[in-house]
Amino acid sequence: MKRHNLLSTSIKCALITAAATASNSVLAQDEQATKIERVEVTGSRILREGAIAPAPVTVISGEQLINTGAVNIGEALNNLPALGNTYSMANSGRFIGTAGLNILDLRNMGTDRTLVLVNGKRHVSSSAGSQAVDTNTIPSVWVERVEIITGGASAVYGADAVTGVVNFILKDNIEGMDFSVTRGFADLSSYNNKKATFSYGSNFDNDRGNAAFAIEYSGQDSLNALDHPWTSTSFSSLPNQAQTDENKNSADFPDDILTPNAGYYAINDSGVYALEDPTKYINSFNPDSSARDLYIGNNADPYSCAECDFFNLGQFEEIQPEFERYNVNFKVNYDVTDDLNVYFDAKYVNSQGESIGQPAFFFFDSDNSINIDNPYLDPAIKARMEEEGVDSIMVNRMMSDLGRRIENNTRETTRFVTGLKGTVFEDWELDTSVVYGQTDLERENGANMILANYFNALDAVEDTNGNVVCRSAAAQADGCVPVNIMGFGAPSQQAIDYINTVSVGTSTIKQTVVSGSLANGAIFELPAGYVGIAFGAEYRKEESETKEPDNAEGTFFNALGEDKGSFNVREVFFEATMPILTDLPLIQDLVFDTAVRHADYSTIGEATSWKLGLDWTVNDELRVRVTQSAALRAPNISEVFGAASQTFYNVDDPCRADNLGDLSNGATRTANCAALGVASDFNSGYDAASLDGLTSGNRDVKGEESTSTTVGIVYQPEFLENALLTIDYWEIELEDAIDTIDAQDILDRCVDSATGINNQYCNLITRNANGEITLIQNSVLNVAGQKASGIDFELGYDFDALDGSFKTRLIGTYLIERKDYPFQDDPSNYIEYAGTTGEAKWQTNLSVSYVMDNFFSTVETRFLSEVDLYTNVELESNSNPSNQMSYGKYFITDMTVGYNFDSGLGVKVGVDNLFNRKLPYGSRGTSAGSASYDNIGRFGYINLSYSL
Repeated sequence: MKRHNLLSTSIKCALITAAATASNSVLAQDEQATKIERVEVTGSRILREGAIAPAPVTVISGEQLINTGAVNIGEALNNLPALGNTYSMANSGRFIGTAGLNILDLRNMGTDRTLVLVNGKRHVSSSAGSQAVDTNTIPSVWVERVEIITGGASAVYGADAVTGVVNFILKDNIEGMDFSVTRGFADLSSYNNKKATFSYGSNFDNDRGNAAFAIEYSGQDSLNALDHPWTSTSFSSLPNQAQTDENKNSADFPDDILTPNAGYYAINDSGVYALEDPTKYINSFNPDSSARDLYIGNNADPYSCAECDFFNLGQFEEIQPEFERYNVNFKVNYDVTDDLNVYFDAKYVNSQGESIGQPAFFFFDSDNSINIDNPYLDPAIKARMEEEGVDSIMVNRMMSDLGRRIENNTRETTRFVTGLKGTVFEDWELDTSVVYGQTDLERENGANMILANYFNALDAVEDTNGNVVCRSAAAQADGCVPVNIMGFGAPSQQAIDYINTVSVGTSTIKQTVVSGSLANGAIFELPAGYVGIAFGAEYRKEESETKEPDNAEGTFFNALGEDKGSFNVREVFFEATMPILTDLPLIQDLVFDTAVRHADYSTIGEATSWKLGLDWTVNDELRVRVTQSAALRAPNISEVFGAASQTFYNVDDPCRADNLGDLSNGATRTANCAALGVASDFNSGYDAASLDGLTSGNRDVKGEESTSTTVGIVYQPEFLENALLTIDYWEIELEDAIDTIDAQDILDRCVDSATGINNQYCNLITRNANGEITLIQNSVLNVAGQKASGIDFELGYDFDALDGSFKTRLIGTYLIERKDYPFQDDPSNYIEYAGTTGEAKWQTNLSVSYVMDNFFSTVETRFLSEVDLYTNVELESNSNPSNQMSYGKYFITDMTVGYNFDSGLGVKVGVDNLFNRKLPYGSRGTSAGSASYDNIGRFGYINLSYSL
């Protein structure tokens, strides 16, 4: 079958195909080759000789992505040094509506700044209001390789490629049948997972066409923290009893001690209250509502204790979520002529992620009080209340027996791609396509407490007939069922049904892309070689709409706004590669690359991105490459059109007289507070309680801009065949970053402005006639900045030994800096994340594979250097907060062994975390940073496959 498919040509590149973890621009060399093959690589639309990447590109083979016990490819990619674990299976349930998502985050600079492509084309988002692509929607059985390019690539691919591009390149022509089943089990817990794939493809019409389809299923069980020996222990930071006023600044006497077998005693799922001593919450209830005293031991603070009657909150933490995925893909292509091929791809993905969190709870909430006339109140407790002269007791309680809050997220993604590509006008490569994708999300939140119903049910009395009823007659008429919360298991099922509801929200995300390009790698010849160009145009429309349930308002679930918005963009782009010098001393070849892209957004107007690059081949062994680029990220739909959503802020009003008095020079603040209409003697203590807030998008927000620089070398020594060394320095600087502002910063910056109160911060604050703040609005603004730099390196060496062949690859990153500027106009104020949890200074992956005939084996080891648990800003205010200041060095090793029989049957056995490397002390591996560490433990799996 004659094909002129750029991607398939690229796939044929021998060294890339062979590279399990190859990176950067490996040259495909074949001394016997009589024909120079031109291929397309990520980061350029121009065909190149061999796999010469104009910018650093890391290449991961599809085979390596599935060479793990994880059942989705995102988990494997997150282990790469360049990618952060912002959204993984272990931590995806941290936010509303994100359970089960696996979203990539290059350089930890934000998922919205990483552009994910499939075969060089955009993919519909799986998260409402954003353009973040869930890797669970990618068919792993068809992945040929993944190419990751560092730095701004907006000039080639458009917005969002601020930190780089992750391009999933799928297999082109599928011929034959492939079937596989994988089953895995954990060594230390009941956690297990499973995966099954089926793929079949065939040529037709004398090999002019090819059609194929694939079906995948994968799933995993949830794992509760208490069901794993590494995470079942409850830890709490308790005051250091050895610290005194004399040694409190010494590193040997930190403020807190991270203590095992410790936790909250001031709250549990039976109810905790204070009675005889209003400052000591050491009274609780037995299941029959009688009184029970809590033992708090001799190592306690006002809320927590060790080796005592503490409450383990770990029971509400799932360290792995329940997840299922169904993925159906179909593709067909046909050579309409010898030079032109028409293609059509379709997919349907159904993924279901479950997040089980804490139940509703009340902690020092005076509304959650039991009145003395409550008929459920134990007579002995009532007598004590009468002795103390109190008519109610405030109860701190986790409502576990009302049900843990459960969020089920079901996502259905459909995507269709059709296009025409091939050779036109003899030597021009054409690629035109239309892409349409849609994701429908249903978010079901169960055990959602209706607050009005709960408080009506809590206020129980005895009627004239001796029946326990709700005090409110109106509530009785509406079906109120009284509830007893004194003791675990006390609430009746009827009361639970009255108090709880299920809230269902939905989102629809749509994407339409129409694009076309022409490329010619040899349009004309200069003395140093051929000039190549590419140009084209693209139209894209993004739409997102979220509908929140009517019954969510007034529940324990925050009242979220209904986001609805869309934007479109029209773009033209041009790219050129030009040889400048050749065959000179120390200059075998010197090639200049450039690209420019002009966009017109319906939201932010016109924007231009560009790229410049030099590729200097010194000799057959050494290459030097340099790129400089300017990239753009247009605000996503939620950042522009996001509706106001309810939130609460704990802040101190800077206009209170007490707070004004704290300043050494408060003249500016005093004058601005007066200009706001706040009286000079205003000193209300209203801000001791949380204040109402709203968060929303901003119709006036602008696009982000970034500049990226890469400088690197590629060294392939002639004295050591099949060896490779690449070293690349990279730097990314982000300006006008879209971010929200800390609520306290909003208040302070409003009144500390030397230019008065006519500023963007004061516009976000509403005060009443008494001067009290009644609302803080926190929309996104272009106020922040980021800067990151580091060194990527790869060392590879392939050789024959022991009657087989070895392939070795070491990929690593040294992170020099990762600064976050909350306010870009103040460069002295920054948070340094390099070397903190989730962003280790040194990260490496070492892979050694061995193949002998039909036998194969791979050993992979991942390394993270020691990380700090506190940032520079936190340590500036307190240099010795805890006895645990860091997580130590971390090594984890995976191994697989397999055999492919001549009959087509294959057997593979693998073990992840072979040596059972434990989590860092006190961690459960479920936060954005600690998800870098495995929380499953030794995990074995077996894979059976059959190919025909």
